[in-house]
Amino acid sequence: MRVGVLLSGEGTSLENLCERIDAGEVPAEVVVVIASKESAGGLERARRRGIPAVAVPRKRHPDVGEFNDRLHVELEKHGAELVALLGFLSPFQIRGYPGRVLNVHPALIPAFSGRGFYGSRVHEAVLAQGCRVSGATVHFADDEYDNGPIILQEAVPVREDDDVASLAARVQEAERRLVPEAVRLYAEGRLVVEGRRVRILERPASPADGPR
Repeated sequence: MRVGVLLSGEGTSLENLCERIDAGEVPAEVVVVIASKESAGGLERARRRGIPAVAVPRKRHPDVGEFNDRLHVELEKHGAELVALLGFLSPFQIRGYPGRVLNVHPALIPAFSGRGFYGSRVHEAVLAQGCRVSGATVHFADDEYDNGPIILQEAVPVREDDDVASLAARVQEAERRLVPEAVRLYAEGRLVVEGRRVRILERPASPADGPR
């Protein structure tokens, strides 16, 4: 499975996915990494691994359509079959990838999700609300923020002494488990979307079936 990764930050989720691929746990290959910031640390992580790394700075492309034109040119050029949004903080238009875009969100969707809820803002809101539980979600993305069918979720306890940094670190640990697992299930053709729900098949589909 040829995966294109879009990110905006340091790329720790990218590194984790690549390590799981290297270990033979995920039948996939990251074929391009695209960042919305030239300073994104994920670009250097990709270069160290010999993965094509491309910056498409959002600030230089204020028009959302033009920005996405550039993103899709790079994805198509590298033959991406699946797109993984791993901390991508700019709008991505699905276009020719319906059902082939995964997004990770640092909360239990539908709580603390949607426009304006990203990064540390999510954890600040969770703590301000006095929640006892937060977590991470991987879902199929569509053209609305945090709206697509949920693939995997993992709950994370919110501790009495948590601050944004400590809660974020615990949620990121969950994300590092969920993202490779979601990519693996997709690559094995084990994800079936039924309306708003995703059914996970117990056994991998035959290679001839491909992803669903």
